[in-house]
Amino acid sequence: MKSFFKIFLAAFLALVVFCIVGFFFFAGIMGSALSKSVPVVAEKSVLEIDLSKTFEERPVTDFQTVVASESLDEKPSFYDVIRLIEKAKHDENISGILLKANGNANGFANSDEIRNALLDFKRSKKFIISYADMMSQKAYSLANISDKIYVSPKGYFEWIGFGVNYMFLKGTLDKLEIKPQIFYAGKFKSATEPLRVEEMTDANRLQTSVWLNDIYNDFLIKTSEVRKIDTATLHQLANDGTIKTPQDAVAHKLIDGVKYNDELQDEIKSRLKVGADKKINFISIEKYGSANKDLSGDGDNIALIYATGSIVDGKGDADNIGSENYVDLLRKARLDKSIKAIVVRVNSGGGSALASENIWREMLLAKKQNLMVSFGDVAASGGYYISAAADSIFASKNTITGSIGVFGVVPDMSTFLRISWVLRSMV
Repeated sequence: MKSFFKIFLAAFLALVVFCIVGFFFFAGIMGSALSKSVPVVAEKSVLEIDLSKTFEERPVTDFQTVVASESLDEKPSFYDVIRLIEKAKHDENISGILLKANGNANGFANSDEIRNALLDFKRSKKFIISYADMMSQKAYSLANISDKIYVSPKGYFEWIGFGVNYMFLKGTLDKLEIKPQIFYAGKFKSATEPLRVEEMTDANRLQTSVWLNDIYNDFLIKTSEVRKIDTATLHQLANDGTIKTPQDAVAHKLIDGVKYNDELQDEIKSRLKVGADKKINFISIEKYGSANKDLSGDGDNIALIYATGSIVDGKGDADNIGSENYVDLLRKARLDKSIKAIVVRVNSGGGSALASENIWREMLLAKKQNLMVSFGDVAASGGYYISAAADSIFASKNTITGSIGVFGVVPDMSTFLRISWVLRSMV
């Protein structure tokens, strides 16, 4: 018994010490972050935007970022990124923008809006430079508007055309003797295809080809406009697999050169007209957001409601569209006499039919309050359904929308479970 208590007390003491040390560790980090004043945008600063980060419709505070950088700078929302780029256009302390273009984690529609904001920024005559070790096509779709585009000499530049991959599970389910009973309406309602067929149906192949070719053609046209290369040549370069290295991309005028990071910094210093031994004042879009918290304008009050994620019954959470929460939000907005209009930003592939119906009803009632809908990357199925009641719907050229239909899946697991029970009995 004495041995037990010794072990128990030692373990308890270790736990207490660990909690105390952990508390002071995190308190120190948070205190350090809180003690820092609002970031100051120094003269000749360069706004740095990392395209590999996802800019969510709502602002997000990333705890890992807080720990790593000892900063409470929250990642700006997608809409704030647009407004911060516009702010930088008129900010005398911002001399240019550096796009870190190793990848692009944002959808094609939202990327298009960021691209338009960058094009508007260029009217200020300030520079935009893009740099990457490995530049994807999706990152290039934004980077191609830059004054200069550079890739590391030993890096990679992607130019292979667009494609999609679908996974089909029917063969595996057949082997397991799991029988999904599927009910659906509409031949273009392809969400259940992975469970009921072993390859794409003609209807799904048609709709996928249409939206994929639309996005790819838009990419080629925009690249052609800024790089002064005809679309037929751009298309052929991808079909032939001509671009294998960054040097190939330079030779075909897709990018402006190959540079190491130190050479990139030398060019930026030259543009800023600072000494070679001076440090460049890079300011991330996160810190720039912290320095410019108030981005609101003047005029009438407009309610902005974000409808992002799957549509679900009940209250939902921050990652989806709960019908109860959104009905309440819409109702409060339409009953508030100080609000002159309601804008709903929809980025959803749909979800529950009943939840969509309840939100649609409240949208219909809110129509009396000047109701407008803005589509993000996706507004399909229920995402389109809830929007149909609006006065006006605005979509990006690359928004994927449509797919009105319904489906239900009731899995028949009887044979699979019987086999599993027999195997366990044999063991």
